[in-house]
Amino acid sequence: MNDQQNPTEQHPQPDLPDQEQPHPGWTGPMDPPPDHGEESYRGSGRLEGRKAVITGGDSGIGRAVAIAFAREGADVLFTHLDAEKDDAQETARWVEDAGRRAVPVSCDIREEENCRSLIDRAVEEFGHIDILVNNAAYQMSQPEGIESISTEQFDRVMRTNLYALFWLSKFALPHMREGGSIINSTSVQAYQPSPHLLDYATSKAGIANFTKGLAQMVIERGVRVNAVAPGPVWTPLIPATMPDTTEFGKQAPIGRPAQPAEMAPAYVFLASQEASYITAEIVNATGGTPLP
Repeated sequence: MNDQQNPTEQHPQPDLPDQEQPHPGWTGPMDPPPDHGEESYRGSGRLEGRKAVITGGDSGIGRAVAIAFAREGADVLFTHLDAEKDDAQETARWVEDAGRRAVPVSCDIREEENCRSLIDRAVEEFGHIDILVNNAAYQMSQPEGIESISTEQFDRVMRTNLYALFWLSKFALPHMREGGSIINSTSVQAYQPSPHLLDYATSKAGIANFTKGLAQMVIERGVRVNAVAPGPVWTPLIPATMPDTTEFGKQAPIGRPAQPAEMAPAYVFLASQEASYITAEIVNATGGTPLP
């Protein structure tokens, strides 16, 4: 990623092979395989000695962030679902290869007590928390319209994407030192919602608002709160939730989906001291789609 390249040609472009997976999706079957920065990300000690918690760190953006954080010097505790154990072990291997501690934790963050226990585990492992990345998310395409969105699905989306972010931030803050950072994953969907992702887009808009409000609430503690708004990113969530993957990412002005490795530097920057004057902000990484 350090070599200068034409960004429109740097990674695979549509048409992509059509593929489908059961939820939650796994990295191994994906074609082309996602790039998490395994071979490209080079750290420079920007997070040396930091202790990070990342939700959804088994694959996708979460894995890329875990690898980047580790190569920048951070120890990483990250969550995964039981079904994602193999992917989680692969993330842990990359973190440990960077010489840092990896603590994978199977956790269903839809439940408040699970979120409380997760933070307790992080404090038990690390003593404190420097960085919280609220990244895990759930979506399911519903092209048939609002009538096809069940209350159970709507509740699952909100509990995974929004409630968990609230609980984890609330429980983590008492254990965060001055200079700490909370980074939330919102989405281009927060600003340009796709009709077939109504519930998901609604949750992501809530995350954007939550980020700006919480940042103002906690700055007196010396903790910054920001978010990253990715555009289309090639992760297991896509073949697990989209009916057609062939043209995924084609709508972005850059003409292709992002790879998870292209998102990780934004999280590193926001977590680092280089972003000390940045809080209540959303970094847009949309491949050229203009957002407010």
